[in-house]
Order: sequence, then structure tokens, then C-alpha cells
Amino acid sequence: MTLPILVLRLVVGILAFPMYLLNLLGVWNWICKRCFPYFLLRFTVIYNEQMASKKKELFSNLQEFAGPSGKLSLLEVGCGTGANFKFYPPGCRVTCVDPNPNFEKFLFKSVSENRQLQFERFVVAAGENMHQVADGSMDAVVCTLVLCSVENQGKILREVCRVLRPGGAFYFMEHVADKPSTWNYFWQQVLDPAWYLLFDGCNLTRESWKTLEQAGFSKLKLQHIQAPLSWTLVRPHIYGYAVK
Repeated sequence: MTLPILVLRLVVGILAFPMYLLNLLGVWNWICKRCFPYFLLRFTVIYNEQMASKKKELFSNLQEFAGPSGKLSLLEVGCGTGANFKFYPPGCRVTCVDPNPNFEKFLFKSVSENRQLQFERFVVAAGENMHQVADGSMDAVVCTLVLCSVENQGKILREVCRVLRPGGAFYFMEHVADKPSTWNYFWQQVLDPAWYLLFDGCNLTRESWKTLEQAGFSKLKLQHIQAPLSWTLVRPHIYGYAVK
């Protein structure tokens, strides 16, 4: 890591000292878990407006992975406020997993607004340990803006493969690190530690495509884009799907 990045990280750390102090005292995580759903509720409205065409494109072939009954069994990992529900095909049976129980009331509001779906259950669990979900029970798994904040990407993808039936698909849309030669990447490096605390464990500098490429899927369709977002730091994105 270069000296300018270290110096600027120190400056940012000094400016954000109250947040670091609260974290040291063990209070910040408690605050974040309770406040983050309110922020995400507002953020996902803006995100869905700016990324609507990409999400429609991403989920356009979901129904192709439905089982013999014709109904699609779908698991959303890190479901948050249910921002993806309106993009799922009618009749889709949805199970949701998220480690933050404070999302529940927002999630059920989304359920009430998307009656075309068949909501199954909300499981409070980390994506790295979804033992409540049976092996091979899902036709599709969806994960959007989640791999940036999980503790272990490799472990969560192993869990995804476990719950997917053979031939099932994993859909993803994630912000990632920019190209190392860019100024955006430089500022991602500078702001990453403070960003991690401020946004409940989110990392700006993850190269999530590498983990996906190593996950052992039989097919991987992955695209890199500069997303049409207001926040420059999270414009670098990957999206696509992988087949077990």
C-alpha cells in the first residue's frame, strides 16, 4: 500500500474518530444493525430506479430454471428490504435469508406489495451457514449487493451450491473494486476502512469475480460494467448468473 493512501486513511480516521470510538466501545455495531435497514430502504429505491434495466435483464430468464411443477423455488441471500421482489416471475416461491432480524418488518411490507409471489419464510442466518435450508431444494439463488459484506465469500458460495438442485442457477449483482490504474480505485483504497464501519461491513475493494470464477460452477456468465449510479465509488459492478 502506497504512502499517500496510508496518509489519507489516517486523515479520514481522524475525521471519523467518533465512529471508531463507538466501535471500540462495542456500541457502533448495535447502532448500525438497527439504523442500517432505514438507510437501505431509501438507498434501494434509488438503486432500483438507476439499475432497473440491468435487473430486468439479469432476471429475464429466471423462469427457465423452474422445476417440473413449473413453479420456481427461489432463495434470496441477504434479502434486506426485499428490493428484488418486483423483478421475480409471478408464482415464484421465495425464501429469504438475512443475518439482521431488523429487516423483517421492511421485508414483509415488500411481500404485501408483491402479491404475485408466494412467500415461504424468512430465516435469520448468515449466508455462510444456511443449515435451515435443505440440500438441493432450490431452483435458483439470488444475491445482490451482498458479497461485498459477507465474512467468507468462498463459504457462502459453497452453501449456495449445496442448496441448489443440479442444474439450478445462482444470480448475482455486486459492486466491486475498480481497475487499479484508476483514481476511483485509489479513493476506494483510501475510504475502505471507514466505509466498512459506516455501511455495516461493506467492502469497496473486493474482487468478487475471482471467487465466482473459482467456485466450480459448470457455467458462469459474468459481465463487468460501470453502473449508472450517483455514487462513483460503487459504480464498478459485476452481474450475471452461474449454473451448478
